[in-house]
Amino acid sequence: MKKAMDFVKDELTVFANKTNTASFISSMTDIYDEMKSCAKSWQDIQSASERINRKLLSGKLSDISKIIEKYEELISGVYFDSAEAPNIVIVDREGTEYTISLAEADYQADYSNVLEHYRQEQNPFLWVDNVLFHSRRELSPTVTVDVDGLRRAYDSLEFVRAEQQKNKDYSLARDTSGEYVFTDGLAGRIDLEKAFLALENTVENGQETLNLSDSGCYYDITPNENQKTLRNLWKEIERYQSCDIVYCFGQERHPVTAADCASFLVTENGLPVTDQTGNFVLDEEAVTAYVEQLAEKYDGYGRTRQFHSTRGDVITIEGGTYGSKLDQKKETAYLMEHLLDAGVHTGTQQSHVPTYEREAFCYGRDDIGDTYIEVDMTQQKMYYYEKGELRLETDVVTGNMRRRMGTPEGVNFVYNKQKDRVLRGPGYASPVKFWVPVKGSIGIHDASWRKEFGGDIYQTAGSHGCINMPPDKAGELYNIIQYNVPIVCFY
Repeated sequence: MKKAMDFVKDELTVFANKTNTASFISSMTDIYDEMKSCAKSWQDIQSASERINRKLLSGKLSDISKIIEKYEELISGVYFDSAEAPNIVIVDREGTEYTISLAEADYQADYSNVLEHYRQEQNPFLWVDNVLFHSRRELSPTVTVDVDGLRRAYDSLEFVRAEQQKNKDYSLARDTSGEYVFTDGLAGRIDLEKAFLALENTVENGQETLNLSDSGCYYDITPNENQKTLRNLWKEIERYQSCDIVYCFGQERHPVTAADCASFLVTENGLPVTDQTGNFVLDEEAVTAYVEQLAEKYDGYGRTRQFHSTRGDVITIEGGTYGSKLDQKKETAYLMEHLLDAGVHTGTQQSHVPTYEREAFCYGRDDIGDTYIEVDMTQQKMYYYEKGELRLETDVVTGNMRRRMGTPEGVNFVYNKQKDRVLRGPGYASPVKFWVPVKGSIGIHDASWRKEFGGDIYQTAGSHGCINMPPDKAGELYNIIQYNVPIVCFY
């Protein structure tokens, strides 16, 4: 209609300035539909304009006849809708939408029959009134689609492919993560043929949305006795896998996961074995292996560590006596006792601090923490940090390098504190006021006999392996240091 108006715009006398307005285009379309329904032509309108003495009305009718004449030339009497084929939206019971374009099904909307029926209902003598007063009526076309094309578009939808591939059974197996997963292939099935018929009806009725639930396309398959047994087994596994035990290693948390729980079960043909009382049977070897993995991950004793030094670099430190060590036997026994306990499957996390063979000042993979003694033996410096704050800094003298008595590298810990000791060894007896042993006979103490500390003294005139401090600094450290605090020694 807009194209027809553009062709005759210069010939119009009344409506020339309205051809670009949507309301006028719509009105002209309505007028044309009314003419067709009343079996009137543009010539009839032109004739009426010539007979009417009122100039304005005559001009309007003349303009209308010109527009209609051109419009009929353009459409050549075809009554098929030229608009794009609509989309049909299919909605499943979860609210997921799937779209089909009816262009894939050769969509056609034919108005011929409906217009002819409407024409036969009209009073031929009222066509002028219909034109002038814009009487309006909604007309629905006859819709046709290629059924094979519609079927192909339907079969390509994700929910259709998924339903076709879905096994009509229950399944219970471990997934890629290791936990047991139950798949229900009996409930919420889609009757694909019923859904397709509903789709055809939706298209024929000119609707654009199909709700599968409202159309009754879902159904459930009744389980047999074997299937019921499998489902009951799943309910027990599901409860068992919801383990709430969470290991606490300092600030770190390590939950016992569903996959972990699944790995602890004795199985047969892929499913858990139960005893005479109906309880699952635990694989003690699997539980032991799990505890070993925990120890490997979180034990500090004997671990190689990366340490950020005060001088600014990262030091790799091996050896030493510091660090926690998990009591693996007790933790294995703990899990064997509690995994089948209903009390650990309540949905509320339960923190568990493990039992250790060796205790540490700080737990977890970063077990040095923020409270420690640092001895930089290259720079002959000692630092004491408490909760991240530098509490003490001093020059020291460490073991004599020339005599191969160098203070050993590693991470050790404060395991004792004593006052007024005499330190004895081959060829010496040294009285000290403050004695803090950290590894065997190696410790920290005051050295009142020294006048200087720091520098290169340790290279030729160092200690027998101990860390010598100025007396005032030794006393200060003694008063503030805690047991089990790690001491990091490195070059």
